[in-house]
Amino acid sequence: MGPENKPVATAKPSEREAIEVAEAAREKEWRSPSFLKELFLGSYRIDLIHPFPPMEDRPEFREFYDKMKRFLETAVRPAEIDATGEYPQEVVDGLRRLGAFGMKIPKEYGGLGFTQAEYDKVMKLLGSHDANVTALLSAHQSIGAPQPLKIFGTDEQKKKYLPRLAAGAVSAFALTEPNVGSDPASMETTAERTPEGDYLLNGEKLWATNATFAELIVVIARHPDSRKLSAFIVETSWPGVKVEKRCRFMGLKAIANALMSFKNVRVPKENLMGQEGQGLKIALVTLNTGRLALPASCAGIAKVALRIVRDWANERVQWGRPVGRHEAIATRIADMASHLFAMEAVADLGSRLAGRGGYDIRLEAAAAKEFNSFTGWQIIDDAMQIRGGRGYETEQSLAERGDRPIGLERMMRDFRINRIFEGSSEIMHLFMAREAVDRHLEVAGALIDPKKGAMQKLLALPKMFGFYAIWYPTRWLGWGWWPSYAEFGRLARHVRFAARHSRRLARATFHGMMVHGGRLQHRQGFLFRLVDIGLDLYAMTAAALRAKAMRDEGHPEWRGAEELADVFCRTARRRVRQRFAELWCNDDARKAALARGVLEGKYGWLEEGTTTPTWTKEGQPK
Repeated sequence: MGPENKPVATAKPSEREAIEVAEAAREKEWRSPSFLKELFLGSYRIDLIHPFPPMEDRPEFREFYDKMKRFLETAVRPAEIDATGEYPQEVVDGLRRLGAFGMKIPKEYGGLGFTQAEYDKVMKLLGSHDANVTALLSAHQSIGAPQPLKIFGTDEQKKKYLPRLAAGAVSAFALTEPNVGSDPASMETTAERTPEGDYLLNGEKLWATNATFAELIVVIARHPDSRKLSAFIVETSWPGVKVEKRCRFMGLKAIANALMSFKNVRVPKENLMGQEGQGLKIALVTLNTGRLALPASCAGIAKVALRIVRDWANERVQWGRPVGRHEAIATRIADMASHLFAMEAVADLGSRLAGRGGYDIRLEAAAAKEFNSFTGWQIIDDAMQIRGGRGYETEQSLAERGDRPIGLERMMRDFRINRIFEGSSEIMHLFMAREAVDRHLEVAGALIDPKKGAMQKLLALPKMFGFYAIWYPTRWLGWGWWPSYAEFGRLARHVRFAARHSRRLARATFHGMMVHGGRLQHRQGFLFRLVDIGLDLYAMTAAALRAKAMRDEGHPEWRGAEELADVFCRTARRRVRQRFAELWCNDDARKAALARGVLEGKYGWLEEGTTTPTWTKEGQPK
């Protein structure tokens, strides 16, 4: 795209404007219950998720699952895809024949009509085999056109596009822009109304997955007059739609990700999705369930990493015994296995709750994405450390010298993006922190809102005192000791710990608001620790529920499940205690001051003794 075609840069919105745009798109009401929402308020409503939701064993799904597994094992060669950086046409065609592009699309539109739990089970299988194919199918169905069409599309839009998508027409979702990260208020792509009621799209979108060969793209754009964001269904064959550059990455070598431009693209008014101004809401709602595919695929990759380590730690002998028998390695293996059990519990719980109906999944989906992407990365990193040089060596090099071509190096490169995809770890923490304090802002927000006058603050006091006079004392009261939750057996102590510390978490959140007031939104160190505590309490609960369900079902491995859950919970409890201590005893202020010094060049001398980076030279692209 030449400079003359680029959208005119507008003044960047203020912090207040950016917050207001994000707030306007939030789902402000909680029409359905949420365990995590209650947990952050200090109410341990385990009845909302207990017993662990079962998954229906449907013959038609089993048949598809078995076919997909055979297809992956016989037709999809991950090392070859990684080396060429391309999806083989026979792989894409094979996925179409299987109906894989229509897994979540209802049968009435030609899809397979799988539940969220069934779909995520396939994502787990795909994740264990090849991350590139996982990204292709997930970007198409989890955040691509099918999901928002199902929720927000008109009957005409569904009839027109869903059968085509189910048959294998690849789709993408275009939200991010070159100069815009997670701040929708700064979006520059515009949708200008024409006299006929259609729209003209102009702008650029970056990192639209599947964009290089997608037929349909959901594009989020801003109306210049109202500055509201809307979503549009765009055909890539239309005049003015252009793939400017295919993007290449550290991992996911074949991912069809691109910089796209839109120059006077005429979009018919019937291709507006939802209502004008609903664009950001459509994106956020789509991501709520779309995120659940990622934790499932993360669990699949972690399963393979554990298997690699188990084989290697048994066969590799050092100092007279297998390396897995040395305590330094054994403790890592125990952490890998126990945390993998928790990852699978968190992923499965979220996907089954999403399909149950009458449950608000937004926090659980964010928690699953954040917990599994972070924990999975630790597992991959430990696997690399244990396997050593053979883990760092490429599978091609291993094969060429006669060793087993185990692609751990490729897996590590492919996995790293999961902490950035579909909302970075930092954005997930901010999102969860905002929801965690939602009730407090509703009750006492006027007192810390700089836009409220003195009279408005005074008028808010009766509501505030009325709520906290009852709420706060009950966060200290409550029985969280024996014999509560005795039905969990040896894991009951961990469930009781989670119940007690949910109340402590709620108190800490309230204390943070009282101490920091309106500055709390900038105390991200404090907020992130609160979220991390909530994540561990949720993962502990999910692990205990899964182990209990296996025992109740008479699963032959239920005792092993209890052992895994027990070790995970013991480790998580230590992290929770440490983070509570760090809420009020930390170096956040000093580190923030030091960071300002770094940004101002105060410590520029630390960078001396290097060559001049090419990107700092004049004439280089920025």
